[in-house]
Amino acid sequence: MKISLNWLRDWVDTGDDVPALAHALTMAGLEIEGIAAAGPSLPGVVVGEVKSVTKHPDAEKLNVCVVSTGAEDFQIVCGAPNVRVGMKAPLATIGAKLPNGTEIKRAKLRGVESFGMLCSARELGINEEASGLYDLPADLKPGQDLVGALGLDDTIFEVNLTPNRGDAMSVQGVAREVAATRGKPLHPPAIEPVVATITDTFPVRIETAKRADAPVGCYKFVGRVIRGIRPNVPSPFWMQERLRRAGLRPISAVVDITNYVMLELGAPMHAYDLAKLASGINVRFAKPNEKLKLLDGREIELTPDVLVIADERSILGLAGVMGGEDSGIADGTVDVFFECAFFDPNDVAGRGRRYGLITDASQRFERGVDPELQERAIERATQLLLASAGGNAGPLVVTRATRAFPTPAPIRLRHSRVEHVLGAKIDASIVQSLLERLGMVVSGSAGQWQVTPPTWRFDVRIEEDLIEEVARLHGFENIPEAAEIGAHEPSPWTETHIRNERASDLLVDRGYQEAINYAFTDQAYQAALCPEPAVALSNAISAELAVMRVSLWPGLLAALGSNQRRQQPRVRLFEVGRRYSKDAETEVIAGVATGSVLPEQWGAEARKVDFFDIKADVEALIGLTGAAEEFRFVAESHPALHPGQSARIYRGERPVGWLGAVHPEHSKRLDLTYPVFVFELETAAGLAAVIPEFEEISRYPAIRRDIAAIVDEGLPVEAVRAVVQQSAGNLLKRLTVLSVYQGQQLQKGKKSIALGLQLQDTSRTLTDNEADALVAQVVEQLGRQLNATLRDQ
Repeated sequence: MKISLNWLRDWVDTGDDVPALAHALTMAGLEIEGIAAAGPSLPGVVVGEVKSVTKHPDAEKLNVCVVSTGAEDFQIVCGAPNVRVGMKAPLATIGAKLPNGTEIKRAKLRGVESFGMLCSARELGINEEASGLYDLPADLKPGQDLVGALGLDDTIFEVNLTPNRGDAMSVQGVAREVAATRGKPLHPPAIEPVVATITDTFPVRIETAKRADAPVGCYKFVGRVIRGIRPNVPSPFWMQERLRRAGLRPISAVVDITNYVMLELGAPMHAYDLAKLASGINVRFAKPNEKLKLLDGREIELTPDVLVIADERSILGLAGVMGGEDSGIADGTVDVFFECAFFDPNDVAGRGRRYGLITDASQRFERGVDPELQERAIERATQLLLASAGGNAGPLVVTRATRAFPTPAPIRLRHSRVEHVLGAKIDASIVQSLLERLGMVVSGSAGQWQVTPPTWRFDVRIEEDLIEEVARLHGFENIPEAAEIGAHEPSPWTETHIRNERASDLLVDRGYQEAINYAFTDQAYQAALCPEPAVALSNAISAELAVMRVSLWPGLLAALGSNQRRQQPRVRLFEVGRRYSKDAETEVIAGVATGSVLPEQWGAEARKVDFFDIKADVEALIGLTGAAEEFRFVAESHPALHPGQSARIYRGERPVGWLGAVHPEHSKRLDLTYPVFVFELETAAGLAAVIPEFEEISRYPAIRRDIAAIVDEGLPVEAVRAVVQQSAGNLLKRLTVLSVYQGQQLQKGKKSIALGLQLQDTSRTLTDNEADALVAQVVEQLGRQLNATLRDQ
């Protein structure tokens, strides 16, 4: 949420130290993520008044203007289509330098001299409007410095609110926090009831179920008819500027005012074109298969748990989310029906996201809007509209549901409990004062209070909530550190468990960086990579994060793509986390690698990472178990992996992971520049270690024998290794694959695998005859089990 510091100062004394204010709000729980200027400094840019406009003698699209600063007139050549006599526009005088780097100099355009430049809003860096000159308010004085005239010496706070603090999603809400943290009084704008000048009203009915346990949806609906406004009138310039600084685009007086009141007071409003409404409004839950055409042009099908606003003919809007297209304000609207309602947060939450809608209104209603605010919001909007567009206001009409919204119940607060939880001594009078600053009603004797939260604080319900409020206003930095006192129970730890930190350190040593991704992801993207069923979220953050991940690959590949788009050609990422299936969740360690094997350097030739490089990384991981011989890499296919470059990892007969190159179709879909390789390994089964056992070191020399076996080209090397190890027995201490050869010297369909055997006994020296006999036994078993022959025969 963006908030203007000057707007905030209308409500409370903020002081002049902006960084200190930002720090105080952040420490109070309203994190200030960014501080930015409302506009650039514009030295040499002043308010100019156009005195005359004549056509350029040699250019059809150019005009020659005389522009006054009050003290001096300037001849300006201008091509803007909206220039006119009497308009006020920004004038960049000679020597001025614009934010885009343009330096204003004396110039001659098609033979006519120009002594400055009239500017658009984009050229000034104020907004993106570039269709014409920035049309300034007529009451500005020519010659005024533009920054001072427009109040651009303002500061914009980017406020990041936690989901429970819906009360702070407005200028009023942030002002309350400033007042509470600084101990300053609030001075809100005067909002006096508007005296009705017509008797027109519009009927409203709130339809609720008779069952006591049925949801009500809407507890209060406040409305007012305003007739005879000037159609398509723009909102005042000062209001447009405040909306712009809050990140909203001005549209028209009626729409801008509803947005302004929402930003100022925190009460979402809606304005209907009264001529488009039929009979009366009914607030109810949707009927099966009902449809609504939204303001963005989409048509959605509703379900019975969705609260809607309807009239006799059709549905007018999705309550608390977005209005419908058929009843919106248009250029010719002259009669308006203002609406401001209180919806139960439980009956609004998640409804917008279900249809891919996250609006300013839904964000506020989901968190809870003050149920006592609606009348003030309508009065404020009426004041602003009558001042901007004229018209006649009818009486304020409040319609309530048959059941009232539950009022906040008093909460017991004990002084002893406050000090116990916070671990600090805080005087009882200070505790009471801090709570009263927040608008809470505190009664009872010191040490035993009954505290009633204000209607706008939906997040304060139990004693611990009150203690949290005391802590943040007292200042977390003012709570002294204290050593923890409590029983320490050591967690069980065995040598058969490899810590995730150890596995992570190994990958970091091999050039990887750790990534942390959401545990939920995009359904369509994940289904393409891993088609197994995923657990859908009932209240997803967005449509792109709608299901739980069944693999860590989608998140890692998305992070890889993000890095490549930022010119990072060599990327290695890993993540330790859980994947989720319909039946269980499994912790895995996964990685992704692309680019060159080594960073760019002079000491080694550049080479792209391949399948065997990432296989080596996985082998290093499983080497931590001390049982690398239990693992096998078996060629199998996976939808996410390249055919012929994928392998499933087995430990014994149990599959524990995958390894391979990402399928080219997925690389193309993600715009990945280089071949990408991934792995995923279960931590429980894949990183379970064997208990180390003592083994005597032989004092006798080893014997080395090399053989080259010719086998079918489709036979995995792992199968050859298994036969050799089985037939050689305990005397085989090390088995090394020396080479794999396919070529003209071999029969088609065959390959040669060269193996190095190191033979050794712990009790005696082996003889050559014994070694030869053992090798002959190995060769015999290779021939019998794999139909292998020796290459030199």
